[in-house]
Amino acid sequence: MTVWSSKEVIKATGGKAQGTENWVATSVSMDSRTVGAGDLFIALNGEHFDAHKFVADALDKGAVAAIVSSVPEGLPADAPLVVVEDTLDAMIDLGEFSRGRTGAKIIAVTGSVGKSSTKEMLAAAFDVQGQTHAALGSYNNYLGVPYTLASMHAGTDYGVFEIGMNHPGEITPLTVLVQPEIAIITNIAGVHTEHFPGGTDDIAEAKAEIFSGVKKGGAAILNLNDAYFNVLAGYAQDAGIEQIYSFAIDNEDADAYAINVIEGGNGVRADVVILGERKELFLPHGGRHTLMNALPVLLSVKLCHCNLDKSIKALSTNEPLAGRGKREYLDYGDPENPVTLIDDSFNASPTSMQAGFKVLALIDPGRGGRRIAILGDMLELGADEKQQHADLALPLRAANIDLVYTCGSLMKNLHDALPPEQKAVHKESSTELAQIVPDALIPGDVVMVKGSKSSKMGVVVEAMRKVEKCKNQQEK
Repeated sequence: MTVWSSKEVIKATGGKAQGTENWVATSVSMDSRTVGAGDLFIALNGEHFDAHKFVADALDKGAVAAIVSSVPEGLPADAPLVVVEDTLDAMIDLGEFSRGRTGAKIIAVTGSVGKSSTKEMLAAAFDVQGQTHAALGSYNNYLGVPYTLASMHAGTDYGVFEIGMNHPGEITPLTVLVQPEIAIITNIAGVHTEHFPGGTDDIAEAKAEIFSGVKKGGAAILNLNDAYFNVLAGYAQDAGIEQIYSFAIDNEDADAYAINVIEGGNGVRADVVILGERKELFLPHGGRHTLMNALPVLLSVKLCHCNLDKSIKALSTNEPLAGRGKREYLDYGDPENPVTLIDDSFNASPTSMQAGFKVLALIDPGRGGRRIAILGDMLELGADEKQQHADLALPLRAANIDLVYTCGSLMKNLHDALPPEQKAVHKESSTELAQIVPDALIPGDVVMVKGSKSSKMGVVVEAMRKVEKCKNQQEK
């Protein structure tokens, strides 16, 4: 399926064609490592990289053309190129052109916690309704959002976008580019507070930037259980949004709400009421926080006049991505009594940490097993970051976690705050922790691995996956 023709690319970017013309691209790539047949390769320049060095390689791998700001040396004269002044600007131009040519309903989501999970559920819920295009992974920044938009086929029915930020002012240009019909804010919490001297008040204002791009007649969906609901609703009204909807758990005043919530080790069940339509919902992972993320998803489905039953069925089998709470079962020498791994290693904040502890508490260990948390530093928390790490000791005790492994200078504060019976081992890095954790596990253990992305807790996850037998089994 054609995403771009050479004529469209030239029209969108104002670039100059060179070499072979009249090509068509079936996809877009900005990563030479994963480029494949049919791709339009965009050679981006970064502070520490220049993708122009890999244009030849991209073409050899099957890319139909490349967008460049200068012609790399050594290319054949007929190499299919579009020469522009700046390749990032060109990608943004492609995104803008793509938005203008599509009739798709666009849903955009932001928030302090849960936006990626909500985006994935949105993608699953709309994929059964029509042709759906969604951001890959966490493509939610100044590169990822225009790339996702530029990759969208003109015939797309539904587009799902995640919009993130670390600083004030970062969301505005992205939402203006995306122009969503529906804008969701999952919640407001103390994440990235290092860059927000006014704390959560400033974070709420920054998240509310998403409203500035909402199309006329569009809607905002807000968390009624969140302390900033009224503040965010005010920002939405100031942006000219008249349709403001709410979601909540155990609050029937919301437009979408859940009641009769039952949490368990295998997921969460509830009755949900979406604009007056009552349904039963089962989610195969997570707990109340996962249910909370599902409510704006189903509300979006309803607002787009789609079939709720189809989307509810899709969510009942939807699994989280690796690093975002995905559950795996590892053979540690006893296939009937595996180690349960909850891979939540992609990101972390105090709020998401506590949600993770609650999920871990719901899962019963196997025969002889324990509940174990393996935690890396939470970053960008501001001046009180040490205390915020130490404060995790209380919810860990409340969740009846048996052992806590930690790594990183900030997590040392948690390690010191734990009671002796919960303390496992503290190391300075995830690499060091990965060398000892696999051998310390036994069949039946339930293990959650979590930390901010820069903590590289995925190293521990990979080390666990490589183990076929636990130390105890090997010694027998």
